[in-house]
Amino acid sequence: MNNALGLLKERRFLPLFVTQFLGAFNDNLFKTAMVLFATYQVLNDPETEFMFNALATGAALLPFVFLSALSGQLADTYDKAQIIRLVKTAEIGIMLFGGAGIIVAHFGYPMVGVGMMLGAVLMLGTHSTFFGPIKYAILPQHLKEDEVLGGTGMVEAATYLSILLGTVVAGWVSIETAGWLTLIVAVIGWFTGRMVPAAPRQGAKLKLNFNPFTASWRLIANTMHIPRLFWAICAISFFWTMGAVLIVIFTPLAKNVLTSTKEVASLMIATFSVGVAIGSVIINAMLKGEISAKYSPISVIAMAVFIVAFSFESRFWIPAAPGELYDMIGFIVMPQAWLVLATLMAIAIAGGMFVVPLYAFLTTTVTKDQTARTVAANNIVNAFGMVLGALLVIAITALSFGPADQLLFVAGMAIISAWIAQRLHRACD
Repeated sequence: MNNALGLLKERRFLPLFVTQFLGAFNDNLFKTAMVLFATYQVLNDPETEFMFNALATGAALLPFVFLSALSGQLADTYDKAQIIRLVKTAEIGIMLFGGAGIIVAHFGYPMVGVGMMLGAVLMLGTHSTFFGPIKYAILPQHLKEDEVLGGTGMVEAATYLSILLGTVVAGWVSIETAGWLTLIVAVIGWFTGRMVPAAPRQGAKLKLNFNPFTASWRLIANTMHIPRLFWAICAISFFWTMGAVLIVIFTPLAKNVLTSTKEVASLMIATFSVGVAIGSVIINAMLKGEISAKYSPISVIAMAVFIVAFSFESRFWIPAAPGELYDMIGFIVMPQAWLVLATLMAIAIAGGMFVVPLYAFLTTTVTKDQTARTVAANNIVNAFGMVLGALLVIAITALSFGPADQLLFVAGMAIISAWIAQRLHRACD
């Protein structure tokens, strides 16, 4: 752990670490602020709120499905640091567009403004699609072999801590303030991105394929034939499918089941983010630099158990008086609240312990000139799984399954993830 923290003193790691932290913070702050604004101030029907949350999740993920193959090719063909600078420049323009949507909503056209903000979320998804392969693929290029797992854990933990901060801020500030903050953070990220050391192409220059369908298919086919990559990507994708369902559920569950304000909704997502970050650090310490999936099956089984517990806890929640919502203080003083938060934290810790070692497989199984495309292939499958997760929420909501029942679907998916992780562990023996 100390060795991993020591990387924060190195220019070969710190600027990338800060840049990806700020980018994840911005993505999450803007998306969460928009979802909370729509859920609490624009929409008034629980089923519509679930649908909108799923739509927002899908909008953020679709670029990963269609553009990840191209992003991986670009990252393995050109200087990764140069691509970071271009992506960070685009982020400033995206935040300006999102801010314009907030202004439109402020001046009496909330649905038009929300539509523009949803467009900004789609563009932020595109921004993340081109940045995503780089933040992992650049690590083996800048770090020593025995530093890669620690660096991956640090990046993963930072990602979830940035989600935490973005979620907390989104729950406590107005949508207008969120717009200004995202623009400021984008500018800061532009400066830190320029400090990332050069990471030039290490293999032959690729002939780029701009067809998203054939490029994606070839990328996945060229990656998934390696057994441990196949099982690692499947396991990661199932995890993020579960994560997508949970994130879609949290805000409507907070409002309509826990009958609480948007601050409580952000507290729930923040608790989940902290837990994954803690799990990331714990598993890194347990493995001591070894790249192994030996703890992944039991970790995701524990996650399933805690999800079932969370489902039953929400069923027995004592709701607020009709027409009222618990504020943060009112929620915290409820005896059940601490059990709900502790269970949510346990779900996330187990999830972090499950998923972090799997990312290390992606960057150490292939040669350095293939790492970005490998991460991109993983992103395509992950995004496809998460979109399916969002569609699953829409489908089971339409069938009148409530949030507590939807949690049981996630628990069932966790059992499948445990089986996949066990296959990965056997493939590595």
